[in-house]
Amino acid sequence: MTPPASPSPDGVGRAELRGILRRRGFRELALGRALTFFGNSMAPVVLAFAVLDLGGSAVDVGLVVGARSVSNVVLLLFGGLLADRLPRALVLQGAALSAALVQSGVGLAVLLDRAPLGVLLVLSVVQGAGAAVSIPASAALVPLTVPPGELRPANALSRMGVNTGMIAGTSLGGLLAAVAGPGWGMVLDGAAFLGAALAYRLAGRELLRRDAGAEPGAPARPVRPWRELREGWREFVSRTWVWVVVLQFFVVNAVSAGGIQVLGPTVADATFGRTAWGFVLGTQMAGALIGGLLVARSRSRHALRIGVAVVALDALPLLALAQSADLALLLAAMFVNGIAIEQFSVAWDLSLQENVPQDKLARVYSYDALGSTLALPLGEMAAGPLAERFGLRPTLLCGVVLVALVTVGALYSSQVRGLTTGEPVRGRGTPEGAGA
Repeated sequence: MTPPASPSPDGVGRAELRGILRRRGFRELALGRALTFFGNSMAPVVLAFAVLDLGGSAVDVGLVVGARSVSNVVLLLFGGLLADRLPRALVLQGAALSAALVQSGVGLAVLLDRAPLGVLLVLSVVQGAGAAVSIPASAALVPLTVPPGELRPANALSRMGVNTGMIAGTSLGGLLAAVAGPGWGMVLDGAAFLGAALAYRLAGRELLRRDAGAEPGAPARPVRPWRELREGWREFVSRTWVWVVVLQFFVVNAVSAGGIQVLGPTVADATFGRTAWGFVLGTQMAGALIGGLLVARSRSRHALRIGVAVVALDALPLLALAQSADLALLLAAMFVNGIAIEQFSVAWDLSLQENVPQDKLARVYSYDALGSTLALPLGEMAAGPLAERFGLRPTLLCGVVLVALVTVGALYSSQVRGLTTGEPVRGRGTPEGAGA
């Protein structure tokens, strides 16, 4: 294969980043993803505090948050199959519109004091279903909006928009829960998802306008879901580096979800308060935003090796939460962790997009998301009972050890250490402007 051109000493320049943002399809997709993640990031914060306002315990918070993950896990493979068969922008529109309707309706019920725990459980299930459809579709759509040479900075810019949305969502979630109540956060979620649906509609129009950029799934063909799922599975297991990293995140995501999403709000309520917790989560996303700026200008050929290694820093917030009264330590840990998260996330997206054929990419993304999130309900639902049985600090420190062990195990794989990026992408359409 022809090696990529030698980069300038500064990597990707500002002019190139601005050029990527001028591509309409990419810009509208990035906006839709940012608004979606704004709503998805605020949702667990306001849901957790809504449960606590009803008199619920850490166990109840875990049940409500875990219900979302169960729904997500059950429907992920269907979401990937759907995204490989239908226009992905259309799939994203439907998911965003359903989230807007449900989130707004439940938000009004909370404001009117007519939302018992069962209603919040239903909301979590619907949110998980929407994410199951949108996660593989949105990630697999990015390569169709930019030329191959711009894929790394495009992924970084898209994730910077996502992280900006997450910063605003998590920070406003804690603030609104403390000042106005969780119901207003849910109503704002609904408005954000409505805006995302509009952005996805505009992105879909731009892709349909291009002859060469037609999305996979548009041509009619017989519906053979099990056969198509098996095709995606073969793509997934044929690359050792893919399933090794997914196994790593099977553990890391479960530990982090239990520690941050379940035990975190409980610690916040008992110590520094809800508003501060919103800013703690926002600090993590601020770190991710800075990390996005760094990785957008990077041309490292061993991006996956670096990204997998820095996943070990997921242990820092757990260590800081174990020192529950030290807010400054927690803010610093979350910021550093945010930077590390972004190094991995862009490296992972780039590695998949450059090595998996476009017509199977959403299905591979769905298997990735399924494996990475399969243990989320276990982590979220077990965190509360474990903390009550063994204590908060031992539970969090056990999570630290698990994160370190699985990261070392993933780096033991020679494929993870040796995979390089910057190669041509196979089986993808060429967006408008490619080669110009």
